[in-house]
Amino acid sequence: MARSKKKKSSRKRDPFQAREARKYDNPIPSREFIIETLESQGAPLKLEELTRVLGLKNPKQVEALSFRVKAMLRDGQLVKNRRGGLCVVNKKDLIAGRVIAHPDGFGFLRPDDGGEDLFLSPREMRPLWHDDRVVVQVTGMDRRGRREGSVVEILERAHFHVVGRVHMEMGVGFLVPDNKRMTHRVIIPDEHLGGAREGQMVVVEILEHPTPWRQPIGKVIEVLGEHLAPGMETDVAIRAHDIPVIWPDEVEAEIAELSEEVPEAAKEGRTDLRHLPLVTIDGADARDFDDAVYCQRTPKGWKLLVAIADVSAYVEKGSALDKEAYKRGNSTYFPDRVIPMLPEVLSNGLCSINPQVDRLCMVAEIYINREGKLLRSRFFEGVMRSHARLTYDEVADMLFNGDEALRKQHRKLLPHLEELNLLFRALHQARQARGSIDFDTVETRFLFDDHGKLTGIVPTTRNDAHRIIEECMLVANVAAARLLLRNKIPALYRVHEQPSEEKLKDLREFLAQLGLQLGGGDKPTARDYAKLLEQVKERPDANMIQTVLLRSMMQAIYSSENIGHFGLAFPAYTHFTSPIRRYPDLLVHRAIRHLITEGRAETFEYSFPQMATAGEHCSMTERRSDEATRDAADALKCEYMLDKVGEAYEGLIVSVNSFGVFVELKDLYITGLVHITALDHDFFHFDPISHKLTGERSGKTYQLGDSIEVVVAAVNLDDRKIDLALAKREEKAAAEPAKKKRGRRRRGRKKSR
Repeated sequence: MARSKKKKSSRKRDPFQAREARKYDNPIPSREFIIETLESQGAPLKLEELTRVLGLKNPKQVEALSFRVKAMLRDGQLVKNRRGGLCVVNKKDLIAGRVIAHPDGFGFLRPDDGGEDLFLSPREMRPLWHDDRVVVQVTGMDRRGRREGSVVEILERAHFHVVGRVHMEMGVGFLVPDNKRMTHRVIIPDEHLGGAREGQMVVVEILEHPTPWRQPIGKVIEVLGEHLAPGMETDVAIRAHDIPVIWPDEVEAEIAELSEEVPEAAKEGRTDLRHLPLVTIDGADARDFDDAVYCQRTPKGWKLLVAIADVSAYVEKGSALDKEAYKRGNSTYFPDRVIPMLPEVLSNGLCSINPQVDRLCMVAEIYINREGKLLRSRFFEGVMRSHARLTYDEVADMLFNGDEALRKQHRKLLPHLEELNLLFRALHQARQARGSIDFDTVETRFLFDDHGKLTGIVPTTRNDAHRIIEECMLVANVAAARLLLRNKIPALYRVHEQPSEEKLKDLREFLAQLGLQLGGGDKPTARDYAKLLEQVKERPDANMIQTVLLRSMMQAIYSSENIGHFGLAFPAYTHFTSPIRRYPDLLVHRAIRHLITEGRAETFEYSFPQMATAGEHCSMTERRSDEATRDAADALKCEYMLDKVGEAYEGLIVSVNSFGVFVELKDLYITGLVHITALDHDFFHFDPISHKLTGERSGKTYQLGDSIEVVVAAVNLDDRKIDLALAKREEKAAAEPAKKKRGRRRRGRKKSR
């Protein structure tokens, strides 16, 4: 009897019991409490033993626990040992994460928590695809001092379809994947060739995944063609990276009844903002509008309203639409099209803040003082009506260029726009004082003709109207992060770690050679980076220094654990302002809505482990989109350069490696490789610290940031590579010092005789 009471009290210790009771008729211990229980036992427990320790006797609860444990195994929170015991996946011995494959056969594990990568040898990579999710065991250190791991369990396969070219060898068909990170050759039996011929681009369904002993086996399900026709670059990239395109029938059924008008019933109980002159400010070609802003003066500074499309009002947790949005993770923006996270009826219709129509919104009301400091904020559900759809150029023309016609047209909005500009100045000044890093990078857009053929690449210009909206979104995201932290509710944060020790060491050595120094000691802050950027901005090598600084930094990810944002110099930051195109923002909206309506974090429908899994998944989909768009862009650039072989261009060295230098062609914004074998007048040595190649005899150097004249030597569409060679004048200049040195040596030998 006493034993039974003990078990009963054990169940009551679950801090999330209220949440579980709300979700289930027969509530079971939360994921957090299961992990805590296993850790407290000090040894692996089988499922039956865990059930006894938790004191569960109700058959329905026992069955539910079994399903929950399976889900935790799938999500990488638990792993089974050989005896069937459940072990907690921790950060020291067992680590869950995504596989990052290298074209040369080895790979790395990127941990879910954003920690230091682990090296995976070619042997460990044999059964794995790029982006698979696995649990690895730390086995030691490799020769370069990196942690090395061995695969314990494959949690989730990233690829079920592969796109590439078919080849035949000794009567056997196989596929060479288009994605160079996918190093396996997929064997295609005769009966599964589907009529595909040598060299054709095809899509293959994976029938059997790779193992340590054999290659994967697949079946041709689609023949794309012989060559890349206009538009096929994007189609190939979509398939190569398994980006979902087709909406499932269940999603189509859910959205069938939706229209572009908000039902009157949905507006009830919300704060009515339709009288306020909220406006959207976006690019001229934007189609989905996430955010609207309004600003007014207060005695201490300003009141800013940031109204965000209320996607969570339409996309319910667990619905088919929600599952598909989670699967996609984000909208993917290719040069010629967009693959949206939500169907068009929502992304461009019911959720989009179009002008002069009622829209549901989640509002951040933020008070900021004259020094740009966030004083206080509150969030509420609203209904709004955008008073104008403005573009960045229109706002810039009104506020900074004195366009009288536009000022007259929008005279009712102008006072609020001018207050927005004053607020922006204060926020920007606070940003500089905080030490936020602001890299001056060039963004580009692609131009196409009516047939979908690339006609050129042009830089996009940013003006202060862009920066006004950027600062408004930043302060809204910070206010949201503060609310989530204050209430200790499971949520996703946008985190950015400080640079690793290894990268900092290389950076400091590089700067020392230029007579420069990065402050901050072993733990420099964003302010130290910003101070150095300001110090070198007038130097002729400023672009090179900025590039090296940028490459020393880590990649921002989504995490359930807040560690701050290094680059923006925020102690807490999240993504709240784009729920139409980013799933993490939708999760943040759900957390905020729960706090508004319920006020208790304990009853929120998500747990901390679930948020951790969601953060890892959304970081993966973001990387997937980046890689897919980069592949499509590279293929388009190669096609554009096909008829330019033999032409000479001025260029800038943007990367230096042991195998050559990458050169960006001036005014084309296209990069090609001058391979080290094309530098045939000398033997060149690579210095990774100085980012340069140096000739052994001539002393000629090729360094990051150098100008150089090159000729387009060849274009490889299959590999998406552009080969460059030195122009005649450049070759002559490179050869001359070597000739002089050889001549001096010969004369020296004569004298010695």
